Amino acid sequence: MDRRHALKLFAGGSIGALAIAQAPSAFAQAGPLYKDPRAPIPARVADLMARMTLDEKIQQIRTAWQGKGEMIDGLVFDPEKASAAFPDNIGHVTRPSDKRGAPGVTGAAGGTAARWRTPRQTVEFINALQRWATQDTRLGIPVLLHEESLHGYMATDGTMFPQAIALAGTFDTELMRRVQSVIAREVRARGVPLVLSPVVDIVRDPRWGRIEETWGEDPHLVAEMGVAAVEGLQGPGRFEKLADGKVFATLKHMTGHGQPEGGNNVSPAEISERELRDNFFPPFREIVRRTSVGAVMPSYNEIDGIPSHANAWLLGTVLRGEWDFDGLIVSDYGGVDELATLHHVAADLEEAAHQALIAGVDSELPEGIAFATLKDAVEAGRVPVELVNRACARMLAFKMRAGLFENPYGDAALAASITGNEEARALALEAARKSLCLLKNEGGTLPLDPARMGRVAVIGPNHAIARLGGYSSVPKQAISLIEGLRLIAPEADFVTAQGVFITTSEDRSQDEVTLADRQENLRLIAEAVEVAKSADVVVLAIGDTEQTSREGFARNHLGDRTEIDIVGEQNALVEAMAALGKPLVVCAINGRPPSWPDVVAKADAMLECWYPGQEGGIAVAEALLGRINPGAKMPVTVARNAGQIPFFYNHKPSARRGYLFDDESPLFPFGHGLSYTQFEISAPRPGKTRYRADEAIEIAVDVTNTGTREGDEVVQLYITREEVSVTRPVLELKAFERVTLSPGETRTLRFAIEPRQLAFWNRDMKEVNEPGPVTLSSGPSSASLKSVKVEIV
Repeated sequence: MDRRHALKLFAGGSIGALAIAQAPSAFAQAGPLYKDPRAPIPARVADLMARMTLDEKIQQIRTAWQGKGEMIDGLVFDPEKASAAFPDNIGHVTRPSDKRGAPGVTGAAGGTAARWRTPRQTVEFINALQRWATQDTRLGIPVLLHEESLHGYMATDGTMFPQAIALAGTFDTELMRRVQSVIAREVRARGVPLVLSPVVDIVRDPRWGRIEETWGEDPHLVAEMGVAAVEGLQGPGRFEKLADGKVFATLKHMTGHGQPEGGNNVSPAEISERELRDNFFPPFREIVRRTSVGAVMPSYNEIDGIPSHANAWLLGTVLRGEWDFDGLIVSDYGGVDELATLHHVAADLEEAAHQALIAGVDSELPEGIAFATLKDAVEAGRVPVELVNRACARMLAFKMRAGLFENPYGDAALAASITGNEEARALALEAARKSLCLLKNEGGTLPLDPARMGRVAVIGPNHAIARLGGYSSVPKQAISLIEGLRLIAPEADFVTAQGVFITTSEDRSQDEVTLADRQENLRLIAEAVEVAKSADVVVLAIGDTEQTSREGFARNHLGDRTEIDIVGEQNALVEAMAALGKPLVVCAINGRPPSWPDVVAKADAMLECWYPGQEGGIAVAEALLGRINPGAKMPVTVARNAGQIPFFYNHKPSARRGYLFDDESPLFPFGHGLSYTQFEISAPRPGKTRYRADEAIEIAVDVTNTGTREGDEVVQLYITREEVSVTRPVLELKAFERVTLSPGETRTLRFAIEPRQLAFWNRDMKEVNEPGPVTLSSGPSSASLKSVKVEIV
């Protein structure tokens, strides 16, 4: 019996059938079958389940976060306290690197070292916890632990890579694999086998504060980056057991999360089934199809009146049924209890737990407060025990696949040697270099020539701080822009000024966000003008803080905005600098797309840096001074103003008619990005002009560096489908490749568009590749393309 079929039996609660199918007598046992790593996992699970009490099963699908306080003395794990608080063991512990639960640090500030255990303290806590679980509890079941790793291990000393949206802009899947591999080994060395990443929501609303956590608006780009990320975290292909140095990934958030009503986090996603299947489902589906992704997390929002944590169609019919997903479904933090407290589809926590179990949620994060009601509910007959059995069996299978029954421990020495080491820092620098996108460069303003640039004024609220973005911890080092400039050009003449402050605090965990005082900022602008007067060039580092672009996780902790332009007095700072008549270079250091029309109009050159990670200051300095050549592209369409939202490139033909008194075009189109050299990309060359519906379209595209220096170009291949049964987007990205070319070099790239990439959902909601014309388009962005037509017959 293969693993996928066996886990289908788990889904139906057929544990007895599993026990028969995997006869324990086939293995000579010195101990219980469930502890024998040679035995098939389904048989091990069946054996263990047969030994467990209801209390023990419920504990396996619960979690402890605040509950860590009941198992520690100070920061040290206390087995006696743990046994008293958790007599039936605990299935899952939330973020062991986080001190939450320890006296005096429950509300410790995010983004500061006060919040986290050191690497050694984390390993000591995990190892003591696992020794207790495996040696002091009745059945010796190890504990599952998870951590956050959006763009690096969110724990002390973890390497902080560029923010997710910056990594998407690299259009480099191999780089993504290597980045995620480093993240995996840093997490696993501490004894943690599960991370709550990647985010594979497509995003269509820059008002949403979580846009920085995504890989942009395009389903194909997000899917390819997602496959690469999961392969980096877990290893490639399909497998039964997790390899050493790897961690299971969690796809989140399923689904519709990136286009919430009003741009508000958690708000309903008013999205049709066709739209879900065309755009929001494909990244999840493709990753499930091509990898052994370990877990999926439902989204907080609702679709068609049903919250995702209670949506049996979404999690059961589609995810587990149509796509054959066989991993763990873990709740978002508080997502189960919010069925009662926020969505009001459940009367109380017991009913919320019941609905979540029916839908297929296997583990309630972060605390398991709704699942804590299950014992009384099951014993009273209000909740079928089969639902608890199903979730518990999946949890146990997951732990066996992770190898926890054989080795649940971390290695402090290994963690110290590989976390944030020279190799990791080098990769963080490479990723930062590849994530920089040149948006504008009038008259060849960039790169600056150190021999001729004279004095450079480096000004702005983000010039002397290394902004890392949300879901970051405290790395071993973090380099700001001015530090990077002085490191690589120590002989240059740099002068600095603050210009403005954006907010009154740099603490991203602070609930209230207050913009900096206007009068003080106007005084700082006047100071900056005096500094800039003495300079030959002005470099202006502006954008966001981790407060102005963030997850709005509660009504008292907001992160979404109605306006998408730059905030505070930053536009006034730009105007003052531009009025000096000196070359003005803008470095956008931001979590939201740069929908800054006045800034774009006044800047001579503009470099999109996003949050470039711990080594970002060096990379940005190198780009400004011509040491490297930017080659990233925009993974989102940049709207001119909030009135255009939602604004995305792959819209339907009837959209984008225009507006009175305004320009309907984007400020920057999807896929846009310039270079210090020039490229020529040919029209696509298909192998023939007519294809059967079951044939792949094979295409060649030539790309030539026609400029004078080496550079990177991202060749993008799109399709357009017309004369079919339902309306289709004006463009759909289907392939891309980033290449590095020397001056005068030409390379021929070959792509294949598979029939499944041409298929869509017809009027009967059947996925088909209909006959009709297909326009193939290639180019450096969605707004600069050359096209040919072929026919599907």
